[in-house]
Amino acid sequence: MTRHLITSAIPYINGIKHLGNLIGSQLPADLFARYQRARGQEVMFLCATDEHGTPAELAAAKAGKPVAEYCAEMHAVQAEIARGFRLSFDHFGRSSSPQNHALTQHFAGRLAEAGLIKEVSEKQVYSHADGRFLPDRYIEGTCPNCGYDRARGDQCENCTKQLDPTDLIEPRSAISGSTDLEVRETKHLYLRQSDMRDKLNDWIDSKGDWPILTTSIAKKWLNDGDGLQDRGITRDLDWGIPVKKGDQDWPGMEGKVFYVWFDAPIEYIACSAEWAEANGKPEAEWERWWRTDKGADDVRYTQFMGKDNVPFHTLSFPATILGSGEPWKLVDYIKSFNYLNYDGGQFSTSQGRGVFMDQALAILPSDYWRWWLLSHAPESSDSEFTWENFQASVNKDLADVLGNFVSRVTKFCRSKFGEEVPAGGTWGPQEQAVIADLTARLHAYEGHMEAIEVRKAAQELRAIWVTGNEYLQEAAPWSTFKTDPDQAAAQIRLALNLIRFYAVISSPFIPDASEQLMQAMQSDDTAWPEDVTAALESLGAGHAFTVPDVTFRKIADEERAEWQEKFAGTRD
Repeated sequence: MTRHLITSAIPYINGIKHLGNLIGSQLPADLFARYQRARGQEVMFLCATDEHGTPAELAAAKAGKPVAEYCAEMHAVQAEIARGFRLSFDHFGRSSSPQNHALTQHFAGRLAEAGLIKEVSEKQVYSHADGRFLPDRYIEGTCPNCGYDRARGDQCENCTKQLDPTDLIEPRSAISGSTDLEVRETKHLYLRQSDMRDKLNDWIDSKGDWPILTTSIAKKWLNDGDGLQDRGITRDLDWGIPVKKGDQDWPGMEGKVFYVWFDAPIEYIACSAEWAEANGKPEAEWERWWRTDKGADDVRYTQFMGKDNVPFHTLSFPATILGSGEPWKLVDYIKSFNYLNYDGGQFSTSQGRGVFMDQALAILPSDYWRWWLLSHAPESSDSEFTWENFQASVNKDLADVLGNFVSRVTKFCRSKFGEEVPAGGTWGPQEQAVIADLTARLHAYEGHMEAIEVRKAAQELRAIWVTGNEYLQEAAPWSTFKTDPDQAAAQIRLALNLIRFYAVISSPFIPDASEQLMQAMQSDDTAWPEDVTAALESLGAGHAFTVPDVTFRKIADEERAEWQEKFAGTRD
């Protein structure tokens, strides 16, 4: 048995996320976690809110609340929405936790001892209008490389060139828009990533099974231009983890905090320590997932994230772990995703354009969204959400293929044999052919799930549903019943067992519908079908069932048009 440690990129605290954020990390991570649990593996699935940095301070100020209070409230909101989407985290933590404070300071101290942190006097931009130093990303201006007029002070999102704020043409404060900026000198700590370049390069080279998207982004940061740069790990802010060297003060760093991108990945580890405390478990219980000297040697660690997070997870966080010189578990596999765009443009949090997670749940149950997002996951390229495609996918895949099969089988059985699995008849060549087809397809489905090929897994699962419909059409038990009721009973017995079979293998994608079908089949046998023949004999003759409510309803054209208009550009 493999122990699976699974983390999804931690969402930022400042507001409710849109569907593009959901499919970029949390949802596919949940799919993988649910699948591995279903196969009997031990899983630790962790996520948290990313709570430090200027955006949290600004969002709190806008809400008129102290930043700590704002973060606590938004963590509760995000946790509730995660539950709504059935994200099965073992723990949903907070980067502002005492555990993350202690671990972040610990890592900084270890890196300092290893000579991997340097103190740099640098010039930073101070905004007189805002009365504060501005973090790089809160300075905007024209990119000197491509001319994009909304480039940020850390990177141009148009041409992806890394920048310093002083590189920008006509810089301005992204907070107030003021151009009354002054460059002042301040001291900061830098992680000497450049000293780790060869070690990081060798480590990435050893990961031959990583997606091309992941390795290509990492290699670009390692090799393009001047190669991997040292990176600041402190900021002049009030809100964050105070700069300390372990549990000791750091002379000259008073009043500063660690940069959010230094402490956020460390929260993956801290989150497991939070889990242990929340569940009354000793430290050894979380350390066995993270310390190779304390049992983590048999752990397979998989991270899920959008492509914009790849550099920090392939370079900065590994540099922190490797540089510490301690036996921490490094990631084994990084599954990165491209972007999900929205109906001819982009999702936009600032413009309220697109569907946000809370709004989605207000319209339809989570399974509808889970199925569409996962079956259209932006793996090899960016993908696009359109209302027409969403409607077609729900109506065809969920309502016509799966839901219709369940309805026809259960209602026909009730009308001819009553609400129990009928006895009589035997399986013949037709049924054996179905079993052979399902066996091959199930094996392919499992292969895609193990390889985290999300879209291919969804396609194979749909094909498994289609197999049942095709059998029903060919066997036509409603016709067979007229001449050979016993054979019709055998056909329906197979079909009823297929409903339970579908419920079990579909549960990682559509957990609520799967649970509903299991209840309708009055079965608590959720064992993964290692043998298809045995699985299709699970519900024996005489086993009672009920006809379920509509598993999936269709989306009407009028609804689709209404939603398309509602989410075109403003959020109430």
